[in-house]
Amino acid sequence: MLDLDTATTTNPLHGFRVERSQIRNVGVGLQRPECILAEADGTLWTADARGGVMRINPDGQQHLIAQHEAGNDGSAEDLILGKTLPNGIAFDRNGDILIANFGTDAIELMTRDGQSRTLYTEIDGQPLGKMNFILTDSRGRIWFTVTTRLQPWTRSINEKAPDGYVGLIDETGIRVVADGFVGTNEIRFDANEEWLYVVESNARRISRLRVHADGSLSDREVFGPADLGGTPDGFAFDAYGNLWITLILAERLVALTPEGELLTLLDDGKPEQIEIYDRHFFAGTVTPQLMDSCSGTLAPWMASLTFGGPDLKTVYLGSLKGTTLASFRSPVAGLPLPHWHARRTRAGEPA
Repeated sequence: MLDLDTATTTNPLHGFRVERSQIRNVGVGLQRPECILAEADGTLWTADARGGVMRINPDGQQHLIAQHEAGNDGSAEDLILGKTLPNGIAFDRNGDILIANFGTDAIELMTRDGQSRTLYTEIDGQPLGKMNFILTDSRGRIWFTVTTRLQPWTRSINEKAPDGYVGLIDETGIRVVADGFVGTNEIRFDANEEWLYVVESNARRISRLRVHADGSLSDREVFGPADLGGTPDGFAFDAYGNLWITLILAERLVALTPEGELLTLLDDGKPEQIEIYDRHFFAGTVTPQLMDSCSGTLAPWMASLTFGGPDLKTVYLGSLKGTTLASFRSPVAGLPLPHWHARRTRAGEPA
């Protein structure tokens, strides 16, 4: 449930802006920390381009936990040659790490000591497509997104193909529960898991669908502006009901209030480069060079955010080109994910 009564309480984000002087860096030498998980004890986990995740302890010590299987020594060279690229990560009910692998286009499961296995590479007899994000709900079900089925996937940026989808894994197996999205990216539930929110990156909007007990989805609608003014990538709810959103390449952190008002919380963008990029985005002529020119300095290619700290008021920003996590304090706590209050005995976890 929400911690605040939004009907009678002033929105804590009104008048709030993140000052550069307030930002602290967490972690060093990270590689593509696109997605971040926070635990109640202060431990952070980030996806890592070397294959697997980086664990950052509360005291700042880091441990790269690389994926490995029998017959594979898990070396960086092997992992790169295997084109593994962990993107979205989530905890399952046992505390193991689910991985949406953007490189292998697979859904994988890795224990906290790196033992890894592939769960799915196909759905309905066809390749999954470009795997992006993964999420669990309070019932332990696994939800995931596929950005596109185009090859190469980068075509979807210029073609705006509506071929992304949301999938579900439960006791009946794996299935598509909603499709027709334009660049499906992160997904999140509201506090009561009544609505599933979906980032449509290449449509520059957020959609949401009503969640039914059997996992089916209905009543799809756009939440907030039809165009957020940039490309949304990652998002997270706070306890008031605001939806915080990273706009990658625009390099902005914004929030949608429960009423649909759009607030800018942090702006690290380059206006002239963004204007050029936007012209090419709408014309369908984006190039990698144009994307590179938009990179910010705080969380280059700002891609995601996570609430952490003992009070869930520390915000961590993930990025595609950063080597550290930008962090700052929020005036409102984040909405806890299902793993936040879970108690588990974890064998083999590194100290």
